Amino acid sequence: MIQRLLNFLDASPVNFWAVKNIASELEEAGFRRIDPKEALGEVKAGDKLYVTKNDSSIYAFHIGHKPMAEAGFRMICAHCDSPTFRIKPNAEMLCEGGIVKLNTEVYGGPIMSTWFDRPLTIAGRVIVRGEDAFSPQTLLLHVKRPLLQISNLAIHFNREVNDGVKLSRQKDMLPILGIVNDALEQGNMLMNVICSELGVLQRDILDFDLYLADATPACTFGVHNEFISSGRLDDLSMCFAGLEAMLGTETADATKVLAIFDNEETGSQTKQGAGSPFLSMMLKRIALAQGETEEAFYQAIERAFMVSADNAHAWHPNYSEKYDPTNHPVLGGGPVIKFNAAQKYASDAVSASVFAEICREAGVPSQRFVNHSDVAGGSTLGNILASSIPLRGVDMGNAILAMHSCRETGSMADHIYVVKAFTQFFK
Repeated sequence: MIQRLLNFLDASPVNFWAVKNIASELEEAGFRRIDPKEALGEVKAGDKLYVTKNDSSIYAFHIGHKPMAEAGFRMICAHCDSPTFRIKPNAEMLCEGGIVKLNTEVYGGPIMSTWFDRPLTIAGRVIVRGEDAFSPQTLLLHVKRPLLQISNLAIHFNREVNDGVKLSRQKDMLPILGIVNDALEQGNMLMNVICSELGVLQRDILDFDLYLADATPACTFGVHNEFISSGRLDDLSMCFAGLEAMLGTETADATKVLAIFDNEETGSQTKQGAGSPFLSMMLKRIALAQGETEEAFYQAIERAFMVSADNAHAWHPNYSEKYDPTNHPVLGGGPVIKFNAAQKYASDAVSASVFAEICREAGVPSQRFVNHSDVAGGSTLGNILASSIPLRGVDMGNAILAMHSCRETGSMADHIYVVKAFTQFFK
C-alpha cells in the first residue's frame, strides 16, 4: 500500500498529472468517463462514472443500490494542487555568462526557503493547435530528470542568512535552467525542452501551464521506515487514500462520491475548485438520470455526509509552544478531526462523532486538532463546498510535519489507518 502511494506521488508532480493518474485507475476499475457536454443517458444502481473539469479536477460516482432520496450519498473530498512556482509567459531571462534563469510566480503559500539548492523539474500541460480556435489540444508534460535549481546566495555574501532573511518572490526564487551554447538556443531554451519532450513543433505551441516540482523521488525514512518524505503529501496523500477506498469497496446502499478539487491553495474560487457549482450540478444530473425528481435530490443532500480530507498539522518536537496544549495530534496517532470556532473547518460535535465512530468501527485510532489560540491557522475546502451544497460533514486529515515545504513528512501507519477509515465510510 505504501509503495503504491509513493509511486502515485512520483507520477503526480502537479494537479494535471494527479487527475490523469486517478482517471487511469478509475478506468481500470470499470469507471466510465462521462462528457458533461452530452446527455448522461440512463443511470442505474451499480454504475461507475467519472467526470473531469479543466483537466485538473476529477469526480467519481459509484451509484448505490438504493435511491439517493432514501440513502443519500457519501462523499470524500480532497484537493490535488500544492504550493509551488508557476512559470510565467516569456519566462527566459538571459544573464551574464550565458546563464538562463526562468521568471516565475508563486502559487499558493510555499515555504520558499525549502526550494533552494535541490534538483527541480517542470511539469504541467502544454496547449497546441487543434482543429479550430475553440478546440486546442492539451498535452501533459513531465520532464523526468533534474532540470533546474534555485541556488542560495553564499553565506559569505549574506552573513545574516541563519538569523532569518526576507525572501523576494521576484528576485530570489528564480531557477537556473542552463547555459546558452549557441545563438539559436538564446530565447528558445525552455521551448526546446518542451518540443523535445513532447515531439511537437514550436510554431504549434499556443501556451502552457507549467510549474516547478521536486525531482527527488518520494521515500520512507526512520529507524523502522515509519516516516514518509515527499513533496505534495498535502494533499495528494488524501486523494490517493480516497481513491483506494473507492476502488476497494463494492456497490453500497448509498451512492459513493470521490471529489478531487483544484485550486484549494488559492481559495477554491474557480470553475474546478470547491467554490464552483459544478459538482452540485453533476450530482443533480445523475439523480435526474436515475429517474429521481429534483425534490428527491434535495432529500439526498439532507441524508448525505461529506468527509473533507485535507492534511493536519502534526506536533513538532522542536516547537511544542506553537500547538494547543491539549489537542496536538502526533505522527502515527491516526486520522485527525479538525475544529475551529471561527468555522474555518466544517466539523462540529455531531459530524466529528460520526467520523470518530467510523474510525472505531474500522479499528483505527483518531485524534483531534485545534489551533493554539494565539496562532492563526489555515482553512480548507469543507465549508467552501458546503456553501453550494449544504452538506453535513467533517474536516479531517492525516497529521504531517512541514506543511507547504517542498518536502513534507508523514507517517506510514497513518496512511494505512486512513485508508481503513475511508473504506469503512464507503461500505
